[in-house]
Amino acid sequence: MTDTTRIEPTGSGKNPSQATDLWAQAATNPEAKVSDASREPGWERATLEKLAFAALSEQRSARRWKIFFRLTWILLALLLAWAALYQSTAGPSKSAPHTAVVDIKGEIASGAEASAELVVAAMRSALEDEGSQALVLLINSPGGSPVQAGIINDEIVRLKAKYNKPVYAVVEETCASAAYYIAAAADEIFVDKASIVGSIGVLMDGFGFTGTMEKLGVERRLLTAGENKGFLDPFSPQTEKQRAYALTMLDQIHQQFISVVKAGRGDRLKPTPETFSGLFWTGQQAIEMGLADKLGSLDFVAREVVKAEDIIDYTRRENVAERLAKRFGAAMGVGAAKALATTAAPQLR
Repeated sequence: MTDTTRIEPTGSGKNPSQATDLWAQAATNPEAKVSDASREPGWERATLEKLAFAALSEQRSARRWKIFFRLTWILLALLLAWAALYQSTAGPSKSAPHTAVVDIKGEIASGAEASAELVVAAMRSALEDEGSQALVLLINSPGGSPVQAGIINDEIVRLKAKYNKPVYAVVEETCASAAYYIAAAADEIFVDKASIVGSIGVLMDGFGFTGTMEKLGVERRLLTAGENKGFLDPFSPQTEKQRAYALTMLDQIHQQFISVVKAGRGDRLKPTPETFSGLFWTGQQAIEMGLADKLGSLDFVAREVVKAEDIIDYTRRENVAERLAKRFGAAMGVGAAKALATTAAPQLR
């Protein structure tokens, strides 16, 4: 008989079924695959290449987004510039007969929408238009700067003489102090019976903290060159001489205000001891005192007085770019500087 010799796998001491199980596990175990792959020659190079390509891909993506955002900002800037240019150049010219209107609303101050710069420019555009039959100043303001009001008042007088067109003031809720300073130059003043009119006076307000500082043990160290350089400093005591000087200055501005009102109202004014005291009155009372002429709204004046019912607004307002800048806080520094500059300035309000 021939003997049959069977050769067993060596090195493991395990039977064939156990060896088969090991091969199956290697085939289905991912970690085993990675381990095996990691032992292949050149795997380090392949991994580095993959990482490099991934980094390049991310850089390209970031670069594309950066270009996109830059183009978006450029497009937005162009749109804002176009809007500003369009607003500054757009407006009626040689149009059909109409009533021109310019708003004077809010505080009358440099940098505000009711500043002399914007109001005067709007009035010029309105009266230069051949189609405008008259100019209506639509007023709703508690007052503001006597300087700004004086510039507007002088320009109303000049423009009326140049273009030979009437200028009317129509009061909504309030026409006080600097606002009335402006209205006094109009040919006629129309009010609502409940409007607030007058307040012909001047003030200069502020605060004094000297007593509080002493109680807190705070020392004010203000160095000046000039005896009155620290005049109206809220942390320094006010002398009688300085107080008298301020009152003299306010009285002079008050007299200027009174002169403008008398020149503008003429014989229609019925002055009393209270007229120039800084008090204010209803529209009905203002008519009785000669501070206003008649009851009437903008539509009434356009329809019944000017005889041109079509109304065109010439008001100069902040453009889109300026509004966005303020919304995002770019004007905060300007506002702070403005507050510091006007704290101690005389005000008609």
